[in-house]
Amino acid sequence: MEDRFTTRLLDARTWPDFAALVEASNGVWGGCWCMGFHPEGVGRPGQTAEVNRAAKQAHVQAGTVHQILVYDGADCVGWCQFGSPAELPNIQNLRTYEAAGAPAPTWRIGCIFTASKRREQGVARVAVAAALEEIRKAGGGVVEAYPEQLTDRKPQRGAYLHTGPEELYTQFGFVRDRRIAKWRWVMRAEIGAEERPDEHL
Repeated sequence: MEDRFTTRLLDARTWPDFAALVEASNGVWGGCWCMGFHPEGVGRPGQTAEVNRAAKQAHVQAGTVHQILVYDGADCVGWCQFGSPAELPNIQNLRTYEAAGAPAPTWRIGCIFTASKRREQGVARVAVAAALEEIRKAGGGVVEAYPEQLTDRKPQRGAYLHTGPEELYTQFGFVRDRRIAKWRWVMRAEIGAEERPDEHL
């Protein structure tokens, strides 16, 4: 089923596809426009969906966003956001995260989103795989994700895991580093740089 999906980076050319999905999804979480991890964050007084939309588009125009878009034909059906800690400084449970004094990662995976009618079809897995490939092309390094633990936990009815489930990341070699909330973990993986054809000559 996943073979039918393709991926592209979010940029000025693909912005209309991303915007169409966000608008069809009530702005995502009522209007965040996938700004929660960016320096501006969300939820401040006066920070409307329109403000978030403009801020996201400004990041796209400035090249300060890394985001994989997943397509089914011509339709954008999901994404995976990633970037450096400078690009994505805001994570949930930040105070607990910083208390450990651990070294910063090279990259972070922020939010993952799948259109409501396309869930449980592998969209998130395709998105994360493509994000990790882009990280590999960019030189690799330590990658962090902040998923939620689902094992040994009651089912979360109606919940949408915007940072993904832990099991998704274990498929890509991520391991638990430390707990930062009752059901949220820092998970890490070392992603090697992409080898170039002339590296072994």
